[in-house]
Amino acid sequence: MTLIPEIHPHQSIALLKELHILTRDGKLNQDTRRKLKQVYHLYQFIEPLLQEVMQGNPSPMLVDHGAGKSYLGFILYDLFMKQQADGQVVGVETRAELVEKSRQLASELGFDRMQFHHLSVEEAMRSTALPPKVEIVTALHACNTATDDAIQFGLQKQAQFMVLVPCCQAEVAEVLRKRKNESFGKTPLSEIWRHPIHTREFGSQITNVLRCLQLEAHGYQVTVTELVGWEHSMKNELIIARYKNNPRRNARERLAQILQELNLEDLRSRFMPAEV
Repeated sequence: MTLIPEIHPHQSIALLKELHILTRDGKLNQDTRRKLKQVYHLYQFIEPLLQEVMQGNPSPMLVDHGAGKSYLGFILYDLFMKQQADGQVVGVETRAELVEKSRQLASELGFDRMQFHHLSVEEAMRSTALPPKVEIVTALHACNTATDDAIQFGLQKQAQFMVLVPCCQAEVAEVLRKRKNESFGKTPLSEIWRHPIHTREFGSQITNVLRCLQLEAHGYQVTVTELVGWEHSMKNELIIARYKNNPRRNARERLAQILQELNLEDLRSRFMPAEV
């Protein structure tokens, strides 16, 4: 096969075909070239974290929560983990058929340090199939509250890093919409989400603000950036949380104030962290 400059020498061609990054005849078209560029861009953020973790633990576990087809997990294993002597990539997914397909593909590719579990977030926290502590938790385009599930899992498992790309955040917008009339009499800030399109956009924005405060209240240093250029995707926010054991003192207070001011008290149990 003719070498394609964008493909790394050690990458699995069979995997790239299964992920539809390469066509069945091993070629890249314009769409798949853009997709591959996005994959590499995300990998550039995660690779240094993996290298840092392995300096202190030669056998780390990365858990991809809400894994879906385990697209991210396979790419991370292929580009990084299979070159290492040890370490595991684990996918957690609630849809049994996707878990089984991922298991079959890993077996076919010989990716023997990949695991896939058919578990909800609550089950994953209790399951003996996963250790009490994991090093990295990822969630790529985990829809709506699935990102919050990944955060809860990461907190419970004392993750050193969390890498989150949220998607389809509807829950906060729905509460804003439901309490809109009540909010008009409570705060002039309700003008921010008076129009339906603004309700959706502001709901998405404030969701990630609340997530960042939650992580900071638990001792994480949080960086927020864009994953790829806006020309590629509007679901583009990348949250990287590094555990520093240094809780931001006013994060919990600010979180509570925002929930109260924006009339989002219904969501207190989701976003308010335990005392840290």
